[in-house]
Amino acid sequence: MTNPHDNKPRRGMPSDHAGVLLSAVALMAAGWLGLAALVLTTTPRIGAELWLFFLLLHFAVTGTLIPIVRYLNVRFTPANQPVPMGGVIVRQSVWIGLIVVICAWLQIQRGLSAPVAFFLILVFVVLEVFLRSRELAADTE
Repeated sequence: MTNPHDNKPRRGMPSDHAGVLLSAVALMAAGWLGLAALVLTTTPRIGAELWLFFLLLHFAVTGTLIPIVRYLNVRFTPANQPVPMGGVIVRQSVWIGLIVVICAWLQIQRGLSAPVAFFLILVFVVLEVFLRSRELAADTE
């Protein structure tokens, strides 16, 4: 029973977050195990192995970061606002996974430097801030 004088609303785990965390475990396992199998059993080539490496790297990084991104979103969301939906958490994790894959591709091409990485991250942060601000504005209407 809740106290009517309590200003802090009770927050449990939203139902979509449980599914997101379960899928993160599957994504993480498929990514890291696939990367291990790829690295240990194939020779490095420029063909399908390279694209499979990028795909598995994206799966591994995204799956690993979903619980971390969820924790940060829950931790830094004000108590009087609802926790972001699972789709927002997945989208933010996918952005980070995409940044890692792009940086890996640029590193293979010898085109990655600190300024390039900084501006790449800045582009994705600005894009996420824009999308999130539109979502929050649509929720308040």
